[in-house]
Amino acid sequence: MQHPVTAPPIPERVRTLAATAAPTHVSLAGTARPAMPARGGVDGSGRPVLLVVPGDPLHGAREEPVVTVDLTASRSLGGAELSRGLLKVQGWVQAVPAGELRETAVAIAERCPDEALFEAVERPEAADGPRLLRVDVGQVVYLTGPESGVLDAEEYLDAAPDPLLADAERMIRHINGAHRDRLENALASLMAAPVTDAWLWELDRFGVTVRSGALDRPTLVRLPWPAPVADAGSLEAALHCLLCHH
Repeated sequence: MQHPVTAPPIPERVRTLAATAAPTHVSLAGTARPAMPARGGVDGSGRPVLLVVPGDPLHGAREEPVVTVDLTASRSLGGAELSRGLLKVQGWVQAVPAGELRETAVAIAERCPDEALFEAVERPEAADGPRLLRVDVGQVVYLTGPESGVLDAEEYLDAAPDPLLADAERMIRHINGAHRDRLENALASLMAAPVTDAWLWELDRFGVTVRSGALDRPTLVRLPWPAPVADAGSLEAALHCLLCHH
């Protein structure tokens, strides 16, 4: 009997996390300087984008220094921001080409709502203005709960985020905001042990991950769909079937 695929391939999973992540720190290779706070986002190709201002060590960079950018993907549960995964993207810093500045700024605006972002687009040649830099990816180290490993640039950049990501995030917000009682009732009929304080943690075309228990010692349970779903309607139907389970 063929068993269902329970989770996305690792490269897809990592790209999905990157698409919802924000830079938190950047460190320069070959220096004793500690990691510095970072602002920015991730572009449509999965490359970290940094917004740097005068005074930042990277602001005057011209020779593509090697850096490591920490990306953190989180989820808000009951007012607490909890980490879903940490990605360490190692590569070379480059200026975003002038012809791609506006598109890049739009791509990261949700993660980086800063007026300096649009100043970087309008005044790209200003020596005293903010700049947009992006990382030419060399490799990605991923730490996602029980999973960890390294993807090379080709594995990472050739993958794509879950095609239903935007719809899945919308459904997660809705269920966690309005229907957690139904989620706990459904899980009570599926699990051998009692389930308390349940939240939707991950949702994708392959299945759903539920987080329950105390914030500092959670239990994660993966429930795969019988077969991968292909569109938002099918994903919503699969989730509805789970919530209606008795």
